[in-house]
Amino acid sequence: MIAAGLSLFGMRAFCKKYPVFLSVCLAGLVSLASCSDDSRLPTMELQILCGDGREVSVVAEVADTEETRSRGFMEREVIPDGTGMIFVFDRDQILSFWMKDTPHPLSIAYIDSRGIIRDIYHMTPFSMASWTSTVSVRYALEVPQGWFEREGIGIGDRVVIGQDIVGNTVR
Repeated sequence: MIAAGLSLFGMRAFCKKYPVFLSVCLAGLVSLASCSDDSRLPTMELQILCGDGREVSVVAEVADTEETRSRGFMEREVIPDGTGMIFVFDRDQILSFWMKDTPHPLSIAYIDSRGIIRDIYHMTPFSMASWTSTVSVRYALEVPQGWFEREGIGIGDRVVIGQDIVGNTVR
């Protein structure tokens, strides 16, 4: 059965007459399929223990490989409040992030191996400037810009990095 009332002969004639049009349509469909949520990473819920005793949750995608850490939130236009991305490294080190090809304004918290937030910076979309941790840290948490302040989260607060992150792999 052929949709839109085209006979098999009519469809063949259309294909022969408009091959470029059909190629463009096919390329568009392939492109749309590749833009699906397949770029999303596995997630985990992180708890942030604030100095005033409050507990705040964030659902974070986990970037725990060189490839996923390099890609981060590049080309993501929408990142809702209450979500983010946790970058997991295998050792403590000075970390530096930039916003190349990242259209959404972000805030970044650098977190040491004990889960303590050591720095928070606001990063500018598409900027090639580097935001560097002031001390060696193990993790970085990116969230929509201003989310830490809106939730009352600051330097010295603690992110509970659970046993789900072991050896740079999410279980």
